[in-house]
Amino acid sequence: MKLLRRYGARWALGILLTLAAVLYTNGTWHSDAIERQDTILADLRMRLEGPAPDPRIVIVDIDPKSLAAVGRFPWSRDVMAKLVDQLAGHYHARTIAFDVSFPEPDTSSGYAVLERLAQRELKDVPGVATKLAALEPALDYDGRFARALAGRPVLLGYSVSAELAKGVLPKPAFTVADLGGRSLDAYRSAGYEANIARLQEAARGAGIFSVDPDVDGVVRTVPLLQRIGDGYYPTLGLATAAAYLGATAIHPDFGTAQVVAQDEVAGADRIVLVRPQRRKVAIPVGDGLTTVVQFRGPGGPQGGTFRYVSAVDVLQGRVPPALLEDVVALVGTTAPGLQDLRSTPVSSVYPGVEVHANVIKSILDGRFKSHPDYATAVEFFQILVAGTLLALLLPALSPLPAVLVSAAVFAGVVGANWALYRQLDWTVDMFVCLLLVALLFVTNLAWGYLFEFRKGRALVSRFGEYVAPELVAQMAENPEAYTMEGESRELSVMFVDVRGFTTISEGLSPKALREYINIYLTAMSEDIRGSHQGTLDKYIGDAVMAFWGAPVAFADHASRAVATSLLMQASAARLNEDFKRRGWPPLAIGIGINSGLMHVGDMGSAIRRAYTVMGDAVNLGSRLEGITKVYGVGIAVGEATRLAAPEFVYRELDLVRVKGKNEPVAIFEPLGKPADLAPAVLDELAAWDAALARVRAQDWDGAQGAIAALHAAHPQRALYALYLERIAHWRANPPGAGWDGVTTFETK
Repeated sequence: MKLLRRYGARWALGILLTLAAVLYTNGTWHSDAIERQDTILADLRMRLEGPAPDPRIVIVDIDPKSLAAVGRFPWSRDVMAKLVDQLAGHYHARTIAFDVSFPEPDTSSGYAVLERLAQRELKDVPGVATKLAALEPALDYDGRFARALAGRPVLLGYSVSAELAKGVLPKPAFTVADLGGRSLDAYRSAGYEANIARLQEAARGAGIFSVDPDVDGVVRTVPLLQRIGDGYYPTLGLATAAAYLGATAIHPDFGTAQVVAQDEVAGADRIVLVRPQRRKVAIPVGDGLTTVVQFRGPGGPQGGTFRYVSAVDVLQGRVPPALLEDVVALVGTTAPGLQDLRSTPVSSVYPGVEVHANVIKSILDGRFKSHPDYATAVEFFQILVAGTLLALLLPALSPLPAVLVSAAVFAGVVGANWALYRQLDWTVDMFVCLLLVALLFVTNLAWGYLFEFRKGRALVSRFGEYVAPELVAQMAENPEAYTMEGESRELSVMFVDVRGFTTISEGLSPKALREYINIYLTAMSEDIRGSHQGTLDKYIGDAVMAFWGAPVAFADHASRAVATSLLMQASAARLNEDFKRRGWPPLAIGIGINSGLMHVGDMGSAIRRAYTVMGDAVNLGSRLEGITKVYGVGIAVGEATRLAAPEFVYRELDLVRVKGKNEPVAIFEPLGKPADLAPAVLDELAAWDAALARVRAQDWDGAQGAIAALHAAHPQRALYALYLERIAHWRANPPGAGWDGVTTFETK
């Protein structure tokens, strides 16, 4: 009862969602959107299967190479005759099928013109009729092609049409009269565009090569038989496979269904190929006598499943004989201009001839991807098991176990579906089950959010008392990993201040000053909290304090701080241009950075607390910001920061002893990364380092000359003017032999 009171509502919601999924599976309700998602998953599943090389089927490709050698398509029938002679006579292909039709007589030889001349203009010329009769066998290209087809295992292709009735149909596989009163559920076509009579009569047979895509323009299934008039005619893939296997008949198999009325529309379970010695090949079919095309690989000459040979290489005998002996040779084209490229689940430009090749391969392998009746029972079972399991378990689990269990069930459904597809060739829909898993997880998550919100809000509020608000969201993701207790940690701290803020405030109205400072603080805060993920500690009037390395630890905290300071100076320069256009006082900022051991944690009183840093290293950072104006630089960092961020180039400023510290500290100005600095800047830096060394060696003449040259070249650099003044002072007041070169600051 305790569990029921705690989880009963969520259990009931989970069972209701599972019931809705079960009702979809048994057809109680339907969704086109869900059906589309199952189609997308089926396409993805087919793409994952990859190529399956089959040496029994070779595609003779009328490719751009062949078109360049032979001429534009369609080719004359004497070329086609030679192609058949080569495939059947020279290479001994077992079955040849043309994914091409020949609905018009071939007049390209000019024989018809000659015949007309002989009957009219040249009828009185002696010997013309005799000569023309002698030329007829060579110039009658249709006759040559028909003679090449005769007695050979060649099948022609043809298309179905809504209105046109052209050419001669082959003999049907069976007729309406053969069905014993049944009317098969098959696609019907009113017309056709077949081959001319003399070619069709010479060929072994023919097959329909028309392929209709789904509503989204993608070819996924093809009918194996189509009805034209009272006959049922095989498609090219079925007719070719039947010829290759030596089948003597093709007929439907209705299973155990009985005829209950004349003209009953019946669904055949299978198409049967009857082979010699009464051996049969059964092909499962779906609605409309269709089969799912099992596309293997991306298709085309590099697709990996079917070997492609150029038609011109066959014509010229350049193909190794072993490659074409005893194979199904499918003559088709991949040339883009011949418009036989299809959109399929595996490629948007898939050769149409390879669609038929995949159907033939499935028939020869005896393996067909299908959605059997009992697949619905499988879908029902997986939904029931997965839904019930998650509906009962998720309410009782904490977030991490809930994610793991949901992910495991999700993976189990996908894995089972893949195994059924690969091992049993079943195409089982799974989107509803996956959607159910996701919904159960999300609803439990949402329930936890909505009904546990007050508890969560209290937790966030408690964090907000100790941590800057911008860190709350990040810390709330994994609060166990963070502590607000005071600790000592290696960090980097930054202090930023506006130069001459008193003068600025006196020159602006209160409203303008507020806008001025708000724009400035927003830009600085965005730089600190941006890509380098600093912790914005506090605003102190126009000053900003920030640090890196807590509460989220960064090994490169010093590098982040230095990179941010350079970014902030760039932002200040950009703001300064905007402020000048507004007529506001110019903006200049000083930045001090120091790294070292600091105390970090929640500090303050019982009334107000803040997550901040304290310690000598923090104080030095504040002092460095204050003395940037002494050296006329925008940024000053301590020795510890320079050592911790060696990827930047620095200009040494001085050795200083700040107020409150006895030990001198080397201070530096970061200039940027070496790749970002011009050679002239690096040359100036080298000259400065040499000059500073002379200062510390008390070589006043050499130091003055070097620094004066630098000052003349860079008069805007206040650092050089400062040292020239100091050298003048040291000349008048020599520091003595024991001078350590340290500058002492007595004020903050």
